[in-house]
Amino acid sequence: MRAIVEGLDLRRAKSLDDALHILRDDPRTPMAGNTDLYVALNFGTLVPRRFLDIRALSELREISLNGDVLVIGALTTYTSLIRSDVVGSRLPMLVEAARQVGGAQIQNRGTLGGNVANASPAGDSLPVLAAADATIVLRSAAAERRVPITQFYTGYRTTVMRPDELVVAIEVPPVEGRQWFRKVGTRAAQAISKIVVAAVRTSAPRIAFGSVAPTVVRVPETERALADGAGIDEAAQILSREIKPIDDIRSTAEYRLRVAANLLRRFWEETS
Repeated sequence: MRAIVEGLDLRRAKSLDDALHILRDDPRTPMAGNTDLYVALNFGTLVPRRFLDIRALSELREISLNGDVLVIGALTTYTSLIRSDVVGSRLPMLVEAARQVGGAQIQNRGTLGGNVANASPAGDSLPVLAAADATIVLRSAAAERRVPITQFYTGYRTTVMRPDELVVAIEVPPVEGRQWFRKVGTRAAQAISKIVVAAVRTSAPRIAFGSVAPTVVRVPETERALADGAGIDEAAQILSREIKPIDDIRSTAEYRLRVAANLLRRFWEETS
């Protein structure tokens, strides 16, 4: 292990203000649950060498309501999401996603903000947040700004977040309609998604997919077709033109296209 960690530079933040000033004056990669970081470290693929430990920032672990908006602190763990009554009542599809993230150890350590900032298109929580029209709250030592999750990702594992900013919270407005979540992987849990989808059934359906593009994506043409009364077969054809999956070690583009269409049909059938 000493050989693996040799050359790494770590600072620990004592408070949120401390963390933001460190990022301003001494830019480095924030770390908290480390569920992805440790994997990269073990396999020798870790690129950053300078880190900021933010695990002590208890103010980022809160779940609350601000008026009718659900506010989830960035360091909220999957276990906390699963146990939260307010999340369970307001956003049950996020609880279902949290239940399928790894095993108990990962759920105890992994954080929602880490999943957001990590920017993997296979992140299980991201389609939920996209379908829920969530907003990512970013803060620096100088200012705070809010970015809709549909505008947060700029490409594969890239975001609009600046080096001096932290994801401090995720805000979710009230979600009307039936919520639905499915993950397809090698196993029901403890496996990276081959494809993951979250959706909300209303007069204007909202549908988001992971693992079918460089980022999590909403499918507005498919949503619009369903809202306008198109049949599910027509909507599935539109979906197949709207997403652009790739072949990779976990699956093939052809498989992902077929499964995405099947999941769309299942969502429509099970929420009718």
